[in-house]
This record gives sequence, structure tokens and C-alpha cells, in this order.
Amino acid sequence: MSQAEESILSKPHAVCIPFPAQGHINPILKLAKLLHVRGFHITFVNTEFNHLRLLKSRGPNALDGLSSFRFEFIPDGLPPPSNEDATQDIPSLCEACKKSCLVPFRDLITRLNASSNFPSITCIVSDAGMSFTHQVSEELGIPNVGFWTCSGGALLAYIQYPKLVLEGYTPLKDEGYLTNGHLDTIIDWIPGMEGIRLNNLPSFIRAKVNEPNYIVLKFIVEEIMDKIHKFSALLLNTFDTLESDVMKQIATKHPAVSYTIGPFHSLLNNLTQDNDLKSIGSNLWEEDTHCLEWLDTKQLNSVVYVNFGSITVLSNDQLVEFAWGLSNSKMNFLWIVRSDLVMGDSAIFPHEFLAETKERGLLGGWCPQEQVLSHPSIGGFLTHCGWNSTFESISYGVPVLLGKYILRLGQNWVSTVPMLCWPFFADQQTNSWFNCNRWGVGMEIDSNVKREVIEELVRELMIGEKGKEMKENALKWKKLAEEAVTSPNGSSYMNFDKLVREVLSPKGSSLLPVD
Repeated sequence: MSQAEESILSKPHAVCIPFPAQGHINPILKLAKLLHVRGFHITFVNTEFNHLRLLKSRGPNALDGLSSFRFEFIPDGLPPPSNEDATQDIPSLCEACKKSCLVPFRDLITRLNASSNFPSITCIVSDAGMSFTHQVSEELGIPNVGFWTCSGGALLAYIQYPKLVLEGYTPLKDEGYLTNGHLDTIIDWIPGMEGIRLNNLPSFIRAKVNEPNYIVLKFIVEEIMDKIHKFSALLLNTFDTLESDVMKQIATKHPAVSYTIGPFHSLLNNLTQDNDLKSIGSNLWEEDTHCLEWLDTKQLNSVVYVNFGSITVLSNDQLVEFAWGLSNSKMNFLWIVRSDLVMGDSAIFPHEFLAETKERGLLGGWCPQEQVLSHPSIGGFLTHCGWNSTFESISYGVPVLLGKYILRLGQNWVSTVPMLCWPFFADQQTNSWFNCNRWGVGMEIDSNVKREVIEELVRELMIGEKGKEMKENALKWKKLAEEAVTSPNGSSYMNFDKLVREVLSPKGSSLLPVD
């Protein structure tokens, strides 16, 4: 055996498995890259459906990986969907993961451990929603670290679900509870979230028995909250200063240690500039990079970025109201339009809207969002408030540039990205509440979308006094996020090192130093 082969086989080996949805795959892939930088052999496990989507969107060699960063897949137990480019039904995925994934995952682990080409598996890094991994890690006697893909605030909210069920707040008895003021009830027994209403908690509290969302409600209570204590540790893509109050509360309720090690993208950039590693991507839709060239033609802080994420769907009426609100604001905008953005139909924009906005608006395909949010022409973000989008908006900043942007010498940040929040489901309502009521970086749009309101809020976001205040708050959080990942005293930097050394690394393994 060569020295190189011996070196590979002496590495600790982490198997990383996300819940099979875009917003879960993205951050766990970054986490896997962070572990790879620290000397881990990585096996990243997607479902077969998403594995094939990645090959389609990124090319036939996209998942070749590296010698010590490999991709595998397991079946999800679902029939092929009618639309190969649409996110699978979330309730169906919850049921399938619970019922169908354990056996193929165990078989995969057995095959990897039997191979002489890979080091023995030393730990599992599992999405908190993939609770079947507990059984496998217990059989192997190795750590199983849970990754919570949402914010700390959303975790604290979800922790309340069993009590909400027990006290009759959810599931709803009938449709009338959506409109009779029930959702305006203030929940005053969650320290760190004072003043929050039922309406601001993750949306599955609105479930009614025997409907799809009730499947997700039960999944969260029975498969996540009831089993989350089994993880060796819990990881969150956040940083201490941003969510200090809620993390203190989580520590009193969760027996395993929680590690805040975000922002992942900033920590990764701080630890490595490995282009081969950076080239490994996770977008399930083919990326449209034309928008970056278009952004280059726009002035500093002049463009509203509009992206409702990978799951949100609009009615055609909502699409039209958003369109005319953006048009009437007279602001530049970049709007990312998925093929399945409109319920049961393709997105059809009024011809008058397209003609009116052709010089200042761009309708684009799925984009490299991190590059968009870090572009200096972006001045605001109309978002669904998924945690990845929210946290990227809070933590991305644009460093001093030369050329077309004339800046003060020594200025560290030139662009901030406050948000207009239109939460759709899951944790998005809670993220929006924190944006608007705790962090001062967002304004929420009522679910009943009206063009006049959109016009007014977009203008306020971009050029109003409230918008200026939010930009200042966003700048503060960006600086604190940067401090968290900067060695040697950043909280996320130190937490990541502690996690690797104290939880994930077996004795005698070959680890690279943190620097």
C-alpha cells in the first residue's frame, strides 16, 4: 500500500445526509466541505431522485467529487414525479424518509465499511429530520451529529410543538380557526420570543387533522422533537451574537450540546481557497449566470433581488400583483422565476408589465444566489424568508471595490441587503418575525398581496428612511457575522474546532490543524 493510500485510510470518515430538499442540501454540503478541510474523508448521501437532478443541472461529471469527497445515493421510496424539475411533495417526503430510507442507508453504510478503498466510517452528520440514522449510528457505536437547518429561533419554536398540541392550540379543529382570531393569540411562555403570536410560529401549527400538513406536524413532533435528544451534538448555521437569547433557552431544553458555527459560507471562505472543493455544487436547477452580467450594468445598491426559494408557489393573481408593484415602484429588479413558481401553471406575466420594465427589470432562471447577494448593485431582497436566504442576506457583505464604485478609503462594507419578507410556510414565518421584530432588517408583506402595498414597501426598502435604518442594522449584523468566523477568537471558529476535536474525531485519526 502506498503512503498516499495509507494516509487516506487513516482519515476520519464522515457520512453526511441531508433531508432531500434544496434548502437542506445546500448547507449540509457546506458543512461537509468544512469537515473535508479539517481532514475528513466525506461521503455525501442524496436520494436517487436528487442525485439525478444534480447530474442533470450541473453536468454528467458534477458528482465525480474528489478522492476523499465522494457522492452516494439511496432510494426515497417515492414514485417518479410528473415534473422532474420540481421539488417533491414535502408531506410525501416526510413519510417516505420515515418508512423507506433506513434499510438502504444501512446497506450503504455496510458496503462502505466493507470496502478497502475507504477509511472506516467514524461519524454520521445527519439532518435532524432523518431520524432513521440513529439506529445505524447506535449499531456502529459512532457519534451521530444532528444538523438543524433552520435558525435557533425556529428550533425554539418547534420545541413548543408538543405543548401546543397538548394544550389544544393545534391541530386546528376546522377552517374557521384560520380567520376567527385564533392565530393572533400571543404565546407568552417562550422566553426569548416575547410577544410572538401563533401566526408567527412555524406554519404547520395551522394544520387540520387528515390533511397533508398534519402529516408534517406529526413528523416534526414524533420524528424530530421526540428524537432530537439522541444526537451526540446539534449543529446550527447561526452565530452566538445573533441568537444568544434563544440559544440559552435551547441549552436548558436540549441535553446534547449545541454548536453555533455559522455563517458556513464565511467560515469556509476563511478556512480554504481550494477551487476544486468550491467547484462542488448543490443546485438542483441549472444555474443561470446571465443575471450577474446584467447586475454589472447597474448602479450600487440600486437593484431589488426577488427570489421566493425552491418551494414557495404563488397564485397567478399574486404573481400579477407582485409584478405591478415592482413595476410601479420604478426600481430596478432581478426576479428569479422557477418553472413551478405558479400553482399548477407556468408563470405568465402581463405583456404590458414586460414592456414597461424591459430596461430596469430582469426575469431570470435559478441563479447562484450567494454571488447575487454579494453583488454591490443589490440593495434589497424580496424573499420568502427561508433560513438560508435570510442568513445569507444578514451575513453577506461586499468588500471595497475599485473601478466604477468610488468609495471612501478604508470602508469595509459597501452594500447591505435588508429584506421585504413574504413568508410562505414552515419556519419562514418565524424567520420573518425575527427579521422584523428582533434584528431590524426586514418589513413583512401581508399574505394578501396588493400592488399598492408592494410599490410602497419596495420604495421604502430602497430609498426610504426605514430602509436606511434597516441597512444600518444589516451592516451591524454583517460585521458581527464576520467576527464570528475570524480566527482565533471568533465564536463560530472556536465552536467548529471544538466540535471537530471533542465530538467527531476518533483518537489517532489524521486531522489537519484549524489554521
